[in-house]
Amino acid sequence: MAENENRTSETFRLFSSSASNVSSGFGFFDTPESPVPPPPPSVEVLSSEASSSVKFNVEPVNFDGLTLLKGRVSTREVFALSNSDLVPGKYEGGLKLWEGSLDLVKALRSEVGNEHLTLTGKRVLELGCGHGLPGIFACLEGAAAVHFQDFNAEVLKCLTIPNVNANLQKKIQNSKTGVTDSEAATEVRFFAGDWSEIDKLLPYVRDSKKELDCSTENCSVDGYDTILMAETVYSVTVFQRLYELIKKCMSYPHGVVYMAAKKHYFGVGGGTRQFLSMVEKDGLMAYSLVSEVTDGSSNVREVWKLSFKYVSHRGSPSYFSRGLISYRASLSSPREFARYDL
Repeated sequence: MAENENRTSETFRLFSSSASNVSSGFGFFDTPESPVPPPPPSVEVLSSEASSSVKFNVEPVNFDGLTLLKGRVSTREVFALSNSDLVPGKYEGGLKLWEGSLDLVKALRSEVGNEHLTLTGKRVLELGCGHGLPGIFACLEGAAAVHFQDFNAEVLKCLTIPNVNANLQKKIQNSKTGVTDSEAATEVRFFAGDWSEIDKLLPYVRDSKKELDCSTENCSVDGYDTILMAETVYSVTVFQRLYELIKKCMSYPHGVVYMAAKKHYFGVGGGTRQFLSMVEKDGLMAYSLVSEVTDGSSNVREVWKLSFKYVSHRGSPSYFSRGLISYRASLSSPREFARYDL
Protein backbone atom coordinates (compact mmCIF):
# COMPACT_ATOMS: atom_id res chain seq x y z
CA MET A 1 0.00 0.00 0.00
CA ALA A 2 1.53 3.29 -1.03
CA GLU A 3 2.07 5.76 1.77
CA ASN A 4 3.38 8.79 -0.15
CA GLU A 5 1.30 11.84 0.49
CA ASN A 6 1.98 15.40 -0.52
CA ARG A 7 0.29 17.46 2.13
CA THR A 8 0.92 20.75 0.40
CA SER A 9 -1.18 19.71 -2.58
CA GLU A 10 -4.43 19.67 -0.61
CA THR A 11 -6.30 22.95 -0.30
CA PHE A 12 -9.26 23.68 1.91
CA ARG A 13 -11.10 26.82 1.07
CA LEU A 14 -14.51 28.37 1.26
CA PHE A 15 -14.33 29.68 -2.29
CA SER A 16 -12.93 27.58 -5.12
CA SER A 17 -10.76 29.22 -7.74
CA SER A 18 -10.18 26.05 -9.74
CA ALA A 19 -11.73 25.78 -13.16
CA SER A 20 -11.59 22.01 -12.99
CA ASN A 21 -14.91 20.23 -13.09
CA VAL A 22 -13.68 17.51 -10.73
CA SER A 23 -12.72 18.81 -7.31
CA SER A 24 -10.32 17.41 -4.74
CA GLY A 25 -10.48 19.88 -1.83
CA PHE A 26 -13.19 20.99 0.56
CA GLY A 27 -13.58 24.64 1.55
CA PHE A 28 -13.89 25.86 5.11
CA PHE A 29 -13.81 29.19 6.89
CA ASP A 30 -10.32 30.36 7.85
CA THR A 31 -11.79 32.35 10.72
CA PRO A 32 -13.30 30.73 13.84
CA GLU A 33 -16.50 28.95 12.87
CA SER A 34 -19.84 30.46 13.70
CA PRO A 35 -22.44 28.16 15.25
CA VAL A 36 -23.84 25.87 12.59
CA PRO A 37 -27.56 26.53 12.03
CA PRO A 38 -30.01 23.67 12.60
CA PRO A 39 -30.41 21.40 9.57
CA PRO A 40 -33.37 21.87 7.24
CA PRO A 41 -36.28 19.47 7.74
CA SER A 42 -35.97 16.10 6.03
CA VAL A 43 -38.19 15.77 2.96
CA GLU A 44 -38.77 13.43 0.07
CA VAL A 45 -38.19 15.21 -3.22
CA LEU A 46 -40.34 13.92 -6.06
CA SER A 47 -38.88 13.36 -9.49
CA SER A 48 -41.49 15.77 -10.83
CA GLU A 49 -39.89 18.53 -8.74
CA ALA A 50 -36.79 18.72 -10.94
CA SER A 51 -35.88 22.35 -11.51
CA SER A 52 -36.66 23.87 -14.87
CA SER A 53 -35.36 27.34 -14.00
CA VAL A 54 -31.66 26.54 -13.46
CA LYS A 55 -29.39 26.19 -16.49
CA PHE A 56 -28.32 22.54 -16.82
CA ASN A 57 -25.51 21.63 -19.23
CA VAL A 58 -25.03 17.90 -19.91
CA GLU A 59 -21.49 16.50 -20.17
CA PRO A 60 -20.21 12.93 -20.65
CA VAL A 61 -18.00 11.16 -18.12
CA ASN A 62 -16.05 8.22 -19.55
CA PHE A 63 -15.07 5.10 -17.58
CA ASP A 64 -13.15 2.90 -20.06
CA GLY A 65 -16.11 1.76 -22.11
CA LEU A 66 -18.90 3.11 -19.92
CA THR A 67 -20.17 6.65 -20.49
CA LEU A 68 -22.38 8.35 -17.92
CA LEU A 69 -23.97 11.75 -18.29
CA LYS A 70 -23.66 14.52 -15.72
CA GLY A 71 -24.91 18.05 -15.53
CA ARG A 72 -23.09 21.25 -14.70
CA VAL A 73 -24.98 23.90 -12.77
CA SER A 74 -23.90 27.17 -11.19
CA THR A 75 -23.46 27.32 -7.42
CA ARG A 76 -24.14 31.04 -7.63
CA GLU A 77 -27.43 30.44 -9.43
CA VAL A 78 -28.65 27.74 -7.03
CA PHE A 79 -27.32 28.95 -3.67
CA ALA A 80 -26.24 32.55 -4.37
CA LEU A 81 -22.66 31.47 -3.56
CA SER A 82 -19.59 32.10 -5.70
CA ASN A 83 -18.44 28.55 -6.48
CA SER A 84 -18.37 27.73 -2.78
CA ASP A 85 -17.10 24.29 -1.82
CA LEU A 86 -19.00 24.12 1.46
CA VAL A 87 -20.92 26.30 3.89
CA PRO A 88 -21.65 24.32 7.08
CA GLY A 89 -25.36 23.95 7.72
CA LYS A 90 -26.33 25.51 4.40
CA TYR A 91 -24.53 23.85 1.50
CA GLU A 92 -22.53 20.61 1.65
CA GLY A 93 -20.78 20.68 -1.71
CA GLY A 94 -23.27 18.57 -3.65
CA LEU A 95 -23.05 20.53 -6.91
CA LYS A 96 -19.39 19.62 -7.46
CA LEU A 97 -18.22 16.34 -8.93
CA TRP A 98 -15.71 15.03 -6.41
CA GLU A 99 -12.98 12.57 -7.37
CA GLY A 100 -14.27 9.97 -4.92
CA SER A 101 -17.50 9.63 -6.89
CA LEU A 102 -15.52 8.64 -9.99
CA ASP A 103 -13.34 6.28 -7.96
CA LEU A 104 -16.45 4.62 -6.56
CA VAL A 105 -18.01 4.02 -9.98
CA LYS A 106 -14.76 2.45 -11.19
CA ALA A 107 -14.57 0.25 -8.09
CA LEU A 108 -18.19 -0.87 -8.45
CA ARG A 109 -17.60 -1.80 -12.10
CA SER A 110 -14.61 -3.87 -11.07
CA GLU A 111 -16.47 -5.56 -8.22
CA VAL A 112 -19.39 -6.45 -10.50
CA GLY A 113 -17.04 -7.63 -13.25
CA ASN A 114 -15.12 -9.84 -10.80
CA GLU A 115 -18.41 -11.22 -9.42
CA HIS A 116 -17.63 -9.86 -5.96
CA LEU A 117 -20.82 -7.78 -6.07
CA THR A 118 -24.21 -8.02 -7.68
CA LEU A 119 -26.54 -5.05 -7.87
CA THR A 120 -29.28 -6.71 -9.91
CA GLY A 121 -32.48 -6.90 -7.90
CA LYS A 122 -30.90 -5.20 -4.87
CA ARG A 123 -31.95 -2.25 -2.72
CA VAL A 124 -29.33 0.50 -2.97
CA LEU A 125 -28.91 3.73 -1.01
CA GLU A 126 -26.45 6.46 -1.99
CA LEU A 127 -25.65 8.83 0.88
CA GLY A 128 -24.44 12.35 0.15
CA CYS A 129 -25.16 11.66 -3.49
CA GLY A 130 -24.57 15.01 -5.21
CA HIS A 131 -24.33 14.09 -8.90
CA GLY A 132 -25.43 10.55 -8.03
CA LEU A 133 -23.16 8.72 -10.49
CA PRO A 134 -22.60 5.63 -8.28
CA GLY A 135 -26.34 5.31 -7.71
CA ILE A 136 -26.98 5.80 -11.42
CA PHE A 137 -24.55 2.96 -12.13
CA ALA A 138 -26.61 0.78 -9.76
CA CYS A 139 -29.75 1.70 -11.72
CA LEU A 140 -28.10 0.66 -14.97
CA GLU A 141 -27.06 -2.63 -13.36
CA GLY A 142 -30.69 -3.51 -12.68
CA ALA A 143 -31.10 -2.67 -9.00
CA ALA A 144 -34.64 -3.13 -7.71
CA ALA A 145 -34.54 0.19 -5.87
CA VAL A 146 -32.06 3.05 -5.78
CA HIS A 147 -32.62 5.84 -3.27
CA PHE A 148 -30.55 9.02 -3.43
CA GLN A 149 -29.91 11.16 -0.34
CA ASP A 150 -28.33 14.60 -0.15
CA PHE A 151 -28.28 17.28 2.51
CA ASN A 152 -29.77 19.86 0.14
CA ALA A 153 -33.10 19.51 -1.63
CA GLU A 154 -31.81 22.06 -4.16
CA VAL A 155 -29.02 19.68 -5.19
CA LEU A 156 -31.56 16.92 -5.82
CA LYS A 157 -33.88 19.18 -7.81
CA CYS A 158 -31.23 20.97 -9.87
CA LEU A 159 -28.68 18.21 -10.41
CA THR A 160 -29.36 14.68 -9.14
CA ILE A 161 -32.81 14.18 -10.64
CA PRO A 162 -31.82 15.64 -14.04
CA ASN A 163 -28.69 13.42 -14.02
CA VAL A 164 -30.74 10.32 -13.26
CA ASN A 165 -33.30 11.19 -15.92
CA ALA A 166 -30.63 11.84 -18.56
CA ASN A 167 -28.84 8.53 -17.96
CA LEU A 168 -31.90 6.33 -17.68
CA GLN A 169 -33.58 7.86 -20.70
CA LYS A 170 -30.36 7.27 -22.65
CA LYS A 171 -30.39 3.64 -21.51
CA ILE A 172 -33.98 3.20 -22.64
CA GLN A 173 -33.30 4.82 -26.03
CA ASN A 174 -30.19 2.69 -26.62
CA SER A 175 -31.88 -0.57 -25.66
CA LYS A 176 -32.08 -2.84 -28.70
CA THR A 177 -34.85 -4.95 -27.23
CA GLY A 178 -38.03 -4.01 -25.49
CA VAL A 179 -38.56 -4.48 -21.79
CA THR A 180 -39.96 -7.92 -21.01
CA ASP A 181 -42.51 -8.70 -18.33
CA SER A 182 -39.83 -10.48 -16.34
CA GLU A 183 -37.67 -7.37 -16.10
CA ALA A 184 -38.48 -5.49 -12.92
CA ALA A 185 -38.70 -1.71 -12.81
CA THR A 186 -36.14 0.24 -10.82
CA GLU A 187 -37.73 2.22 -8.01
CA VAL A 188 -35.95 5.58 -7.88
CA ARG A 189 -36.57 8.00 -5.01
CA PHE A 190 -34.87 11.09 -3.63
CA PHE A 191 -34.52 12.27 -0.02
CA ALA A 192 -33.08 15.51 1.38
CA GLY A 193 -31.99 16.05 4.96
CA ASP A 194 -29.36 15.63 7.62
CA TRP A 195 -27.96 12.18 8.43
CA SER A 196 -29.19 12.52 12.01
CA GLU A 197 -32.83 12.65 10.89
CA ILE A 198 -33.17 11.21 7.39
CA ASP A 199 -33.86 7.68 8.70
CA LYS A 200 -37.37 8.87 9.59
CA LEU A 201 -38.13 9.06 5.86
CA LEU A 202 -36.10 6.28 4.28
CA PRO A 203 -38.35 3.32 3.38
CA TYR A 204 -35.92 0.50 4.14
CA VAL A 205 -34.82 1.33 7.66
CA ARG A 206 -34.79 -1.95 9.56
CA ASP A 207 -37.75 -3.22 11.57
CA SER A 208 -36.95 -2.90 15.29
CA LYS A 209 -39.17 -5.76 16.54
CA LYS A 210 -37.80 -8.22 14.00
CA GLU A 211 -34.25 -7.17 14.83
CA LEU A 212 -34.70 -7.77 18.55
CA ASP A 213 -35.92 -11.29 17.78
CA CYS A 214 -33.00 -11.98 15.43
CA SER A 215 -30.96 -14.72 17.11
CA THR A 216 -31.10 -17.75 14.81
CA GLU A 217 -28.70 -18.78 12.10
CA ASN A 218 -31.27 -18.19 9.37
CA CYS A 219 -32.24 -14.76 10.63
CA SER A 220 -32.13 -11.79 8.29
CA VAL A 221 -33.20 -8.20 8.80
CA ASP A 222 -34.52 -5.97 6.03
CA GLY A 223 -32.66 -2.85 4.99
CA TYR A 224 -30.55 -1.69 2.07
CA ASP A 225 -28.42 -4.40 0.48
CA THR A 226 -25.79 -1.92 -0.68
CA ILE A 227 -24.98 1.54 0.66
CA LEU A 228 -22.78 3.79 -1.45
CA MET A 229 -21.00 6.95 -0.34
CA ALA A 230 -18.23 9.12 -1.76
CA GLU A 231 -16.37 11.92 0.01
CA THR A 232 -18.70 11.73 3.02
CA VAL A 233 -16.02 11.34 5.72
CA TYR A 234 -14.25 14.66 5.14
CA SER A 235 -14.73 15.85 8.74
CA VAL A 236 -14.70 14.04 12.07
CA THR A 237 -17.75 16.05 13.09
CA VAL A 238 -19.96 13.97 10.77
CA PHE A 239 -18.57 10.53 11.61
CA GLN A 240 -20.92 9.49 14.38
CA ARG A 241 -24.22 10.43 12.78
CA LEU A 242 -23.14 8.97 9.45
CA TYR A 243 -22.13 5.67 11.05
CA GLU A 244 -25.32 5.47 13.12
CA LEU A 245 -27.36 6.00 9.96
CA ILE A 246 -25.48 3.21 8.20
CA LYS A 247 -26.24 0.81 11.05
CA LYS A 248 -29.92 1.70 10.91
CA CYS A 249 -30.19 1.20 7.16
CA MET A 250 -27.87 -1.69 6.29
CA SER A 251 -29.54 -5.09 5.87
CA TYR A 252 -28.37 -7.94 8.08
CA PRO A 253 -26.36 -10.08 7.71
CA HIS A 254 -25.27 -9.61 4.09
CA GLY A 255 -25.51 -5.85 3.59
CA VAL A 256 -22.40 -3.99 2.42
CA VAL A 257 -21.13 -0.42 2.30
CA TYR A 258 -18.79 0.91 -0.37
CA MET A 259 -17.01 4.05 0.81
CA ALA A 260 -14.78 6.20 -1.41
CA ALA A 261 -12.77 8.99 0.18
CA LYS A 262 -9.32 10.42 0.72
CA LYS A 263 -7.00 8.72 3.16
CA HIS A 264 -6.68 12.03 5.02
CA TYR A 265 -8.37 15.40 4.65
CA PHE A 266 -5.60 17.59 5.97
CA GLY A 267 -6.74 20.49 8.12
CA VAL A 268 -10.19 19.14 8.94
CA GLY A 269 -9.37 15.83 10.63
CA GLY A 270 -11.40 13.54 8.41
CA GLY A 271 -10.43 10.67 6.14
CA THR A 272 -10.86 6.95 5.66
CA ARG A 273 -8.40 5.95 8.36
CA GLN A 274 -10.00 8.11 11.03
CA PHE A 275 -13.45 6.81 10.12
CA LEU A 276 -12.30 3.18 10.09
CA SER A 277 -10.68 3.68 13.48
CA MET A 278 -14.12 4.56 14.84
CA VAL A 279 -15.64 1.52 13.10
CA GLU A 280 -12.95 -0.70 14.62
CA LYS A 281 -13.65 0.57 18.13
CA ASP A 282 -17.38 -0.02 17.66
CA GLY A 283 -16.65 -3.65 16.82
CA LEU A 284 -19.71 -4.41 14.68
CA MET A 285 -18.26 -4.26 11.19
CA ALA A 286 -15.30 -5.63 9.27
CA TYR A 287 -13.69 -3.69 6.43
CA SER A 288 -11.37 -4.36 3.51
CA LEU A 289 -9.57 -2.19 0.97
CA VAL A 290 -11.08 -2.46 -2.52
CA SER A 291 -8.90 0.00 -4.42
CA GLU A 292 -6.32 2.72 -3.95
CA VAL A 293 -5.55 5.69 -6.19
CA THR A 294 -2.17 7.39 -5.82
CA ASP A 295 -0.24 9.47 -8.32
CA GLY A 296 2.61 10.60 -6.08
CA SER A 297 1.58 14.25 -6.22
CA SER A 298 -1.83 14.36 -4.53
CA ASN A 299 -3.61 12.86 -1.56
CA VAL A 300 -4.11 9.09 -1.57
CA ARG A 301 -7.70 8.13 -2.37
CA GLU A 302 -9.25 4.83 -1.35
CA VAL A 303 -12.38 2.71 -1.73
CA TRP A 304 -13.30 0.48 1.22
CA LYS A 305 -15.93 -2.21 1.69
CA LEU A 306 -17.67 -2.58 5.06
CA SER A 307 -19.83 -5.51 6.19
CA PHE A 308 -21.21 -6.92 9.42
CA LYS A 309 -18.62 -8.80 11.44
CA TYR A 310 -20.97 -10.91 13.53
CA VAL A 311 -23.40 -13.36 11.97
CA SER A 312 -25.94 -15.14 14.15
CA HIS A 313 -25.54 -18.85 14.84
CA ARG A 314 -27.97 -21.09 16.64
CA GLY A 315 -27.37 -20.80 20.36
CA SER A 316 -25.17 -17.74 19.91
CA PRO A 317 -27.12 -14.47 20.09
CA SER A 318 -26.44 -11.94 17.39
CA TYR A 319 -25.19 -8.47 18.18
CA PHE A 320 -28.77 -7.27 17.67
CA SER A 321 -30.14 -9.26 20.60
CA ARG A 322 -27.13 -8.30 22.71
CA GLY A 323 -28.37 -4.75 22.45
CA LEU A 324 -25.34 -3.24 20.75
CA ILE A 325 -27.46 -1.18 18.41
CA SER A 326 -30.41 1.01 19.33
CA TYR A 327 -32.31 3.02 16.81
CA ARG A 328 -35.65 4.31 15.73
CA ALA A 329 -37.35 2.72 12.77
CA SER A 330 -39.89 4.63 10.80
CA LEU A 331 -41.52 4.18 7.41
CA SER A 332 -42.33 7.05 5.13
CA SER A 333 -45.92 7.49 4.05
CA PRO A 334 -46.75 6.36 0.52
CA ARG A 335 -45.72 9.03 -1.98
CA GLU A 336 -45.09 9.43 -5.65
CA PHE A 337 -41.81 7.97 -6.86
CA ALA A 338 -40.30 7.20 -10.21
CA ARG A 339 -40.01 3.79 -11.81
CA TYR A 340 -37.82 3.20 -14.83
CA ASP A 341 -38.24 0.06 -16.92
CA LEU A 342 -34.82 -0.74 -18.35
